[in-house]
Amino acid sequence: MNEEQRQLRKARLKKGIYVLPNLLTTASLFAGFYSIIASVQEKFYIAAVAILVSIVFDSLDGRVARMTNSTSKFGAEYDSLSDLIAFGMAPALMAYIWAMSFYGKLGWMAGFLFVLCGALRLARYNIQIGLIESRVFNGLPIPAAAGVIATTVIFLDDLGIDYGAFHSPFIMVLVFSLSVLMVSNVKYYSGKDMKLFSRMRFMVFLLLVGILLIIIYKPEVMFFIIFVGYAVSGPIWWLLKLIQKMRHKDVKPGDAPS
Repeated sequence: MNEEQRQLRKARLKKGIYVLPNLLTTASLFAGFYSIIASVQEKFYIAAVAILVSIVFDSLDGRVARMTNSTSKFGAEYDSLSDLIAFGMAPALMAYIWAMSFYGKLGWMAGFLFVLCGALRLARYNIQIGLIESRVFNGLPIPAAAGVIATTVIFLDDLGIDYGAFHSPFIMVLVFSLSVLMVSNVKYYSGKDMKLFSRMRFMVFLLLVGILLIIIYKPEVMFFIIFVGYAVSGPIWWLLKLIQKMRHKDVKPGDAPS
């Protein structure tokens, strides 16, 4: 077998796809599609839960691919397309029908801006793989932005707020803010350096168990706090770095404390 035949055989072998990671991506895509169906039927609580289920599957597919050494270019592209539907289209449509349709053009323009910024965020992420450190994200990840909208719907539903009477501009401001954060250069912690399968201190383990019990006790509130807290962590981190940088500028090299 000559070299040309070997290369041809190698190319043919690469035409296949890895089953398990792409099945998880498909499950994430299906959950996002089901969320769209539920939103059209004005079942917003179910639509929000479906988005959270999609986030779970999306967080698993990449980890499974890395653990099983089954990462591929096909999987990366398929994951991005799935994310755009599950975390771009689904939450934008849910927010529009739920609270922004009352505002007419401004409402659907805010929804489209969310989808647009989500697509730009995914495209930028794909071309920056390997160029920036993996422990941080450049801009708010689109699953986190979708999670903020989904948990907001669940949280307000838990408060007993009727969607038909909910015409507060708060949701439009929220959608616009999330859109800007997705395409910004604000850094967010990625969590990729967390080693959950390695040994940890006993007190850390107890802390994680305590957090888990709190989430189980009141998931509607705790998931909302977690996603909103993560969304604001980026600007807070940026602000703290800016203050630290300004303090270093104020202290001149020749100055000495008295």
